[in-house]
Amino acid sequence: MTSRHLLLVSLLGLVACRDATGKQEEVAVRAAPVAPTTNPTTSIPAAGSAPTPAAGSGSAAKVKDPQKGDKIDNEWVPAEFKTGAARWKDTGVYLDGKPVAFLTWGELPITLKPTWLKDKVSANKRPGSTDLGWRWGQQRFYRFIDYLKALGIDINKVKEMHVYGPRFSESVIASRADLQSPRANDFMFRFGGNVNGKAIPRVPQGFGGGRPPDKISAVMIYMEKKPPTLDSEGFMLDGVPQEGVPYYGEPIRGGVRVYLDNRLAAIIKRQELDPTAAKTAANGELEWSLGAFLAAQGVDTSKVVELWAIRDDKRADKFPASDISAMTFQASSQAKGGVLLTDKLIRANAIALHTRALEPADMPITTADDD
Repeated sequence: MTSRHLLLVSLLGLVACRDATGKQEEVAVRAAPVAPTTNPTTSIPAAGSAPTPAAGSGSAAKVKDPQKGDKIDNEWVPAEFKTGAARWKDTGVYLDGKPVAFLTWGELPITLKPTWLKDKVSANKRPGSTDLGWRWGQQRFYRFIDYLKALGIDINKVKEMHVYGPRFSESVIASRADLQSPRANDFMFRFGGNVNGKAIPRVPQGFGGGRPPDKISAVMIYMEKKPPTLDSEGFMLDGVPQEGVPYYGEPIRGGVRVYLDNRLAAIIKRQELDPTAAKTAANGELEWSLGAFLAAQGVDTSKVVELWAIRDDKRADKFPASDISAMTFQASSQAKGGVLLTDKLIRANAIALHTRALEPADMPITTADDD
């Protein structure tokens, strides 16, 4: 490009920077998108200083969960579980308003034996064959009258037995005459997962009153107390609606149940343990004396022969009675809804105390049909 051409381009650029009047256009300064402040929310660290930890970093202070607060997962109860049918999440068995057991397979009385009924179960069907895809198997059930006997309850003294469903209107009322009748042999229950899950009733035609539920929420037994009556609205006692457990109140939820010869003797609840009665274990967690806890709950262990830790619905670990006085337990979040026994941290979701030594024949067994 020649010098003449360069001069022409420069003159054109100068003209473009002027307005119609020939004056030079001033450059305007736009306002900053954020107003200046002497207290900035973030700042650049001075040379040699440590940077401020970013939000979410490991060194940042923990923020409370807006729902759970300081509580850990197994302590926090969502609001939807505090009202309605969810209040009956744990299937309690109450005698005259006092809890005596919970209806789970792993916590059944050791003396209770199943009644086996013929049942269709699925089976492999070979391609191109005439296989039916099912076979005859056995379904385990438990008779209610056998269950009451295993709990030490005389059915001849029972006024009424109420089997609650998810809705009060779906409940079974069994009188003393019903429990003494031949049909009582077919009044049974099983569990949804055979050896786990929610209890499901089996009510023979024409047995008792009320409407059979599809699953059991609670069992009420009345020997000395006056039984409530059932109408279309629910259970009533002397004209007062019974929204909870009659003669008791709110149904029990959670905790590690302790049984003495098949009957409920105590419940360990983490939030009710006295931290001043604990000491710090080697792993830094609080631990309590099991013997002291049982004594404080009025549990007489003088005749106990052995203790069993129930885990995953099975009697998993056995301890001699001589270990109880020195045995400790932890109730940390690592226990997964249970407690951790001894310094070996053996998990127990329930504890069974027995005044006789159990034999292998006493232990419940599972079969191929339970899978």
